[in-house]
Amino acid sequence: MVIGHECAGVIEKVGSEVKTLVPGDRVALEPGISCWRCDHCKGGRYNLCPEMKFFATPPVHGSLANQVVHPADLCFKLPDNVSLEEGAMCEPLSVGVHACRRANIGPETNVLIMGAGPIGLVTMLAARAFGAPRIVIVDVDDYRLSVAKEIGADNIVKVSTNLQDIAEEVEKIQKAMGTGIDVSFDCAGLNKTMSTALGATCAGGKVCLVGMGHHEMTVPLTPAAVREVDVVGVFRYKNTWPLCLELLRSGKIDVKPLVTHRFGFSQKEVEEAFETSARGGTAIKVMFNL
Repeated sequence: MVIGHECAGVIEKVGSEVKTLVPGDRVALEPGISCWRCDHCKGGRYNLCPEMKFFATPPVHGSLANQVVHPADLCFKLPDNVSLEEGAMCEPLSVGVHACRRANIGPETNVLIMGAGPIGLVTMLAARAFGAPRIVIVDVDDYRLSVAKEIGADNIVKVSTNLQDIAEEVEKIQKAMGTGIDVSFDCAGLNKTMSTALGATCAGGKVCLVGMGHHEMTVPLTPAAVREVDVVGVFRYKNTWPLCLELLRSGKIDVKPLVTHRFGFSQKEVEEAFETSARGGTAIKVMFNL
């Protein structure tokens, strides 16, 4: 199966009924094709469509290819000052934008982010663009925390992988925030990160589960429930590409620092790219340029 779902490219050919695009247009592609007939689609929450055909989700092939055929309404023209690389980054950025919408992030929302991987970092960028005045980001990796600090985190906290450290680390995180944590985004989706987020968030706040690290988790829901901490699910995104492109065009978000490695599309380079990504280290986003 062909993988890949974060992409942008140049239009080579359009169907006879396509009026909005012409060959030569540079576009970013939203990778999910919904049915537009089910109740979720009709209600505007097409990301929940049970018939969704999504790049690189079996049995649908992905976009790691020289050419793909895709609906015109899911191909979004890039502004002149937005590169193809930035266009491809609209996909992960969309996850962060959708999460911020789900959490109602605004100028009075102090934000905690669990996980400084690619999704944690784009969620941080989105939260700042939505007006969050203070953002603390947490991870086990020094390098990723340093990147988070460089691109705008107000404070960073290094934690362990040990469940026994949660209580101590919650205090450390709250101290780093310096005020109440209104919304926490768990961008890892692990027992420890979710438990930490639930413990650190203030009464009446929200915890958004963005990452999907564990299929099932054992977390302290009852203590969170008696403090009326809401748990909000986040699945992909909906209607985010126009906003992402505007945030990139205006300079309110800069995703360029997240693209750490670039490769061509030969067999050798593709293998090297996947090996680079698997090693971790300084790799955040690995980009193919065809």
